[in-house]
Amino acid sequence: MDSIKYCNEVMARLETLMYQELSGMAYWKCEFVGADFIRSKSIQGNNVPEIVESCVKEMKAAGIVSDITYKTSPDGIMLKLKVKDCIHHDKEVLVKSEGVVPYVCPIANMILDQIHDKLKYETSYKAKMAIDEENKQCLVYSALYETGDKIGQVSDWLKGDEDLAFLESQPSQILAAEDRKKK
Repeated sequence: MDSIKYCNEVMARLETLMYQELSGMAYWKCEFVGADFIRSKSIQGNNVPEIVESCVKEMKAAGIVSDITYKTSPDGIMLKLKVKDCIHHDKEVLVKSEGVVPYVCPIANMILDQIHDKLKYETSYKAKMAIDEENKQCLVYSALYETGDKIGQVSDWLKGDEDLAFLESQPSQILAAEDRKKK
């Protein structure tokens, strides 16, 4: 039996049912899904890039992902993760096939958890996830707010983004509610 496939199927069904039961508000309830793994590791870092790199190193060593590349916006508000060959990718594809825009990313949750824990950031949220089935990768965009006075600041998130064309072709959870009206 393929235990990863089985776990992804169970998680996908749970995510789909929870999303339907909570009328689309489930994504606000799932920010800690996945954090247990990374909390068991010795993540070190004095800034966002160091935290991300330390988390990526642990995830790659455990075989959870083959690679993660990232970038932050010049103002430090946006964190973009490009996650390749994640063991949860098939879960995201299943959730998407059920008509639910994927909203739980254990990988991003691990990284955001450590940013909060190590750097004491005030808050964050996942703003967009885009699942690229063909290339077996996901794009995850998150907002990082270091202090309360930065909450609500707007960044030109997608200016110059090399993945913009693909991103715009994907449904959105938050960034562009207009996507929901196109159905």
